[in-house]
Amino acid sequence: MTDNIPDLPDYVRQVFYHLFAPNRLSLLGDSLLVLLPLALLLTACGGKPEKPVVVPRPVRTITAPAASWPGEFMQTGEIHPHDELPLGFRQDGRLLARLVDVGDRVKAGQLLATQESSVQQNQLNSARSSLESSLAAEHLAALNLQRMKQLMPSGAIARVQFDTAQSEWLSAVSRRKSSEAELKTAQEYLGWAQLRAPAAGIITQVDAQPGQVLSAGQTVLTLAAGDTLDAIINVANPQLFEQRHGDFSVALVSDPSVHARGILRDISPQADPQTRTWRVRIQLINPPQGMALGASVQVRLPDSGPALISLPASSLARINGEPAVFVVDQATHQLVLRPIKLGGYTANTILVSGGVTPGDAVVTAGVSKLRQGEKVAPGEGIE
Repeated sequence: MTDNIPDLPDYVRQVFYHLFAPNRLSLLGDSLLVLLPLALLLTACGGKPEKPVVVPRPVRTITAPAASWPGEFMQTGEIHPHDELPLGFRQDGRLLARLVDVGDRVKAGQLLATQESSVQQNQLNSARSSLESSLAAEHLAALNLQRMKQLMPSGAIARVQFDTAQSEWLSAVSRRKSSEAELKTAQEYLGWAQLRAPAAGIITQVDAQPGQVLSAGQTVLTLAAGDTLDAIINVANPQLFEQRHGDFSVALVSDPSVHARGILRDISPQADPQTRTWRVRIQLINPPQGMALGASVQVRLPDSGPALISLPASSLARINGEPAVFVVDQATHQLVLRPIKLGGYTANTILVSGGVTPGDAVVTAGVSKLRQGEKVAPGEGIE
């Protein structure tokens, strides 16, 4: 077939001869018959892959019940004395002896501790000597004035001598009064070296040991004065008590049968800088013997709070460090992480005062593995 094309070079003619020889054409045709179906098959398999079908995650939910939990304030607190007095010495010095210990019951005026008093004793001795000297000088001035009074009418002495004697006597009287005041001060300083109970009560704390050097006003002992007791609780909402004047019910945590009635005593004017809670003191009325100092108590105030919705404790989640729960949106079947307000809790339940409405589908299991907006299968394992 290349003979009809006279202008082709010789090497091109050789190429055409090898490609289009009769035996090579038959081999090329067989190859095409095999490769053509294979190419069609590869073309059919090269389409775009389909997206995998996302199966909604099954979740266990509970329908939020009506707010039937009683609106009752409950808080754990501790028994404290009504009046707690820190006792210390009024001057610097070394603690010589401590005569009482924690738990000892003391009487008013009882000696509790003593301080080194050698310096105060020396001051007292000096004041006594000064008073004795002043008394002697006053006595001598009084005798001299008496003689001047006897000599004055006869003209044996000048008027100026009488005036001088009278002035010396008045000065002696003033020095004697000053010495008496110094003696009283020295006696009081000596008394400061003894720590006595200002009232009857129980020693609740010891803060110093014999031999310790103390500064003026440093607490040595703490005295629970009297027999009146208070229950102290810390609350986050003090407004709950500002308009409330009812009685509290206070019972021991270890034995609820031991209980007493209480009335509101005071609320701290500002929150604790660390816990951001307010201290509330409740005075106990005729507390039983079982309510000892330091005992843990449960304080209740009926009909004092909003109605609460009870949910399983396993439904509690967090959002930005605040309590929350997962609620299933009934229209989209997606999870909504909703902040809530806790009104209390027990060992197995949480009491919600806000953020959840009756009828909401609340997730109760596996909340740590769920995420906001995740599609779930509602109704799976409904409780």
